[in-house]
Amino acid sequence: MTKLRSICVYCGSSSGIRPSYVAGAQRLGADMAAGGIRLVYGGGDVGLMGTVARAVIDNGGTVTGIIPTFLQRRERMLTDVEELIVTKDMHERKRLMFERADAFVALPGGVGTLEELVEQLTWAQLGQHKKPIVLVNIDGFWTRFLEILDHMREEGFIRPETTVEVLVASKSEDVVPMLRTAIEKLTQAEMQLHVAPETL
Repeated sequence: MTKLRSICVYCGSSSGIRPSYVAGAQRLGADMAAGGIRLVYGGGDVGLMGTVARAVIDNGGTVTGIIPTFLQRRERMLTDVEELIVTKDMHERKRLMFERADAFVALPGGVGTLEELVEQLTWAQLGQHKKPIVLVNIDGFWTRFLEILDHMREEGFIRPETTVEVLVASKSEDVVPMLRTAIEKLTQAEMQLHVAPETL
């Protein structure tokens, strides 16, 4: 991994009660388009999902929407995306979203957003990937979740050797620079692992 080419964004199919959530989704989408970074997301045209996708499209960016058949009507599938994939179920959807993303970002959202985020944290904890994960903590939305993670560590359920680094951005405009830095560090670490022993 040498470049940030795509980001999978998890977020609500509702817009939430704060205008800052919508503004944050719009800013993230605009920044991704400006940076030539493809959006990989759940394929809907509602809530923050639709907001971030529309922002990418409106600013000349590219979008891959991945949606299961049973959600096509409920989440009003966005057909303006460059690539639209309809899957048979949620499992296939999540696998494709994982495979097509270089990093993961969680905007505010509900149970579905939380489930997708925790799954990526779990896979990282189990050594299945090293892709960066960013929480966009708009108006402190994710603060209580971060406190739960701290509580789990304090109670001995997240051991030091299995701790996964979760990047936290207080503003959407911090996300792309944060991810570029994280991927650069990851690439450098991978290169060092492949240095021939005689050169060390």
